[in-house]
Amino acid sequence: MLERCKTAQERWGGVHAIIDRWLQSRKRLIEDWVELRERGEYTPTDTPKVQAFCELLVDYVSTGHFEVYEQLALEAQEFHDDTALQCFQQLMPEIDKNTEIVLEFNDRYDTKEHCNAQLADLPIALQTLGLVMDERFAYEDRLIEELHEAHSEASA
Repeated sequence: MLERCKTAQERWGGVHAIIDRWLQSRKRLIEDWVELRERGEYTPTDTPKVQAFCELLVDYVSTGHFEVYEQLALEAQEFHDDTALQCFQQLMPEIDKNTEIVLEFNDRYDTKEHCNAQLADLPIALQTLGLVMDERFAYEDRLIEELHEAHSEASA
């Protein structure tokens, strides 16, 4: 997962400031997820770290929905790229389903009370979230490739 993030950043980083910042957030999200997963047994002292992770997770997903995806769709529209727009329309329902799962994780662990009540379930929840996020990153990379990379070559 982290290797795919590095590859995406090398390919698209710097091409567009929003995407670059977003890919940097993705890298930090993955690093924080790995750090949480490696903790093993969780206690209430881990709750602030879990809450900070939830905040980063929601910020990442929100940036995708309210900045990046929107920007990519606008770019495809400006280039009259029907193929890219079709890709967007195919992938967004999958990303939306994925978002529901991510938000469910957040709702389970976003507050001290929620987190402490479910610490025993955290290892499995993090493992599941990792799979969901890996799938999401693949969808997002495809969006960037289909809706942005072709246009950046065309505008060069």
